[in-house]
Amino acid sequence: MFSARATAAPGRRGAGAGRATGRAAALVAAAALVALGGSAVPASAAHKARDNSARTTTPIKHVVVIFGENESFDHYFATYPKAANTDGTPFVAAGNTPKVDNLANAHLLKKNPNQYAPKRLSASQALTCDQNHSYGPEQLAYNNGKADKFVQNTETDTCSGGLFGEPGLSMDYYDGNTTTALWNYAQHYTLSDNSYGSTFGPSTPGALNLISGQTHGVVSMDPSTGTEHPKRTKTPSSSVLASPDKKGVGTVIGDPDPAYDDCSDSNHKSTSALAAMKGKNIGDLLNAKKVTWGWFQGGFRPTQAWDGTKGDYAVCGATHTNIGGASVVDYSPHHSPFQYYKSTSNPHHLAPASVKEIGHAGRANHDYDLTDFDAALAAQRLPAVSFLKAAEYQDAHPGYSDPIDEQNFLISEINKIQKSPQWKSTAIVLAYDDSDGWYDHVSPPVLNGSKDTTIGSNGKPTDSAACRRGPRARGGYADRCGPGPRVPMMVISPYAKTNHVDHTLTEQASVTRFIEDNWSTRKIGDASFDSRAGTMRNFFDFRRPNKVEVLLDKKGRVSKVTSIPKKAPKPRTDVRITGPMGGGLDGAGLASQSGPSTSVTVPVVAGVALLAAIGGGAALRRRRRNAA
Repeated sequence: MFSARATAAPGRRGAGAGRATGRAAALVAAAALVALGGSAVPASAAHKARDNSARTTTPIKHVVVIFGENESFDHYFATYPKAANTDGTPFVAAGNTPKVDNLANAHLLKKNPNQYAPKRLSASQALTCDQNHSYGPEQLAYNNGKADKFVQNTETDTCSGGLFGEPGLSMDYYDGNTTTALWNYAQHYTLSDNSYGSTFGPSTPGALNLISGQTHGVVSMDPSTGTEHPKRTKTPSSSVLASPDKKGVGTVIGDPDPAYDDCSDSNHKSTSALAAMKGKNIGDLLNAKKVTWGWFQGGFRPTQAWDGTKGDYAVCGATHTNIGGASVVDYSPHHSPFQYYKSTSNPHHLAPASVKEIGHAGRANHDYDLTDFDAALAAQRLPAVSFLKAAEYQDAHPGYSDPIDEQNFLISEINKIQKSPQWKSTAIVLAYDDSDGWYDHVSPPVLNGSKDTTIGSNGKPTDSAACRRGPRARGGYADRCGPGPRVPMMVISPYAKTNHVDHTLTEQASVTRFIEDNWSTRKIGDASFDSRAGTMRNFFDFRRPNKVEVLLDKKGRVSKVTSIPKKAPKPRTDVRITGPMGGGLDGAGLASQSGPSTSVTVPVVAGVALLAAIGGGAALRRRRRNAA
């Protein structure tokens, strides 16, 4: 038997109002058990299943990947470790800091082959225009290895909203007076100066490469019916995929929203085609291995819950204000990669039934709000693998976020992790989805070619000459030319080498590979870049851990370096899951949601049968909401 308390959300729209009857609550409870990847197992029992999370090949028992947005390596580390110290937060490096491959050491700050020379951006210029970071223009910026056409191909130097812009903006960079926290983390842990996006292109390809090393295997989905578009349909497919085959399967090179997400298409206010990925991702591999994991994203908890019916959708409407005073919507569907895969999606944004369920199978299906990560951390129930995505105002994406808001997020989360007793066996990986089109002087090596000659909006072939001349495309899949631009990567861990710069060739799929190797999973397969990706093992010294906590203050300065306490604090037992639970379901009695409630008891088998009878379950039906 499964007991659940159904809570009616106040002010439901249209036909959704007043549905918190016993029968509706029963259907909702059943739906939550099997909703798109969930299983017909009581949520309270899910966390008791066999757990292989501690069976690792290294001392690392917890990996936390903090995945930022849109920064090239030179944009953040162009002069590392030397800062101007003319504004912002002062930074002085240790005398033994190793050299990195950056603009200063390559002598490209003043004499540069691009149309404009790079300029330092001050702390007061943290909010800037967003640059062009599309798949084709990024390739053209590197001009067949010369890296001298950024201004012509990726620059946006004027924009609205009070954002900073100037001619040559795409060439500009910050130093440690603005990116103070990142520079200080580099001083105490391991920084890579040879890490890249696995392919060229914007956020969605980068996020997919992080979790699967794969951007091929996408199909275009109709947002109103939840069915695949007819094969060879040009208009809906062109916004979702490139180079479709005879079955309509192609490659993601843009930023389509995921098919398995109620909040896609601006909470289903638009009718743009959606993207669904075939194949497997690292979540599937961890599930098969019985290893706990989760994707935690700012704004994932809906502001208006799904009401449990086929025609209704959850609404993601939370917002925050960035340092410039602009209001920014927290949740971005196309930054949430597991929502593209049916097997690992949580379409209705259901919350976990309890803190104990986080990381395990359950109604949330491993997709959570950031507050759930903090709850699990406080309760000392950190999953083996956690992916953290900041709310948009703190994710560093130019145009609506910035390095200072990003820094606030990083310091807050990393300090909490380091204060946890689980820190002693944790590795935090800082990685980024793409370069935003910001200048980076290192031309990425073409290890996987592509010969797409489709003419783009710029009047030029999709793939550059360098990509067309590159090695044969793995799997025969077009539009995966890469690696793409160089992006920051760092490992923060008691086992990370101290004040070290690693030169191993790595990429986004290297994170996938490290997780696979550490938990002895299978490979993704199907020409995934996990088999190509360079190792991250050189970031670590497993024989001589540094055994310290390096805590930063709000400005990114080092406030305390101390040994990891031998006596761990007690876990918090008062941690609660808060916010709308989804579908009016609040089985654990933890939701902070007002309104009348009705308690019901639903037999699992009967509940599933009822759900099947109304056409629910794993099939996502994208019917337009009845606004009457």
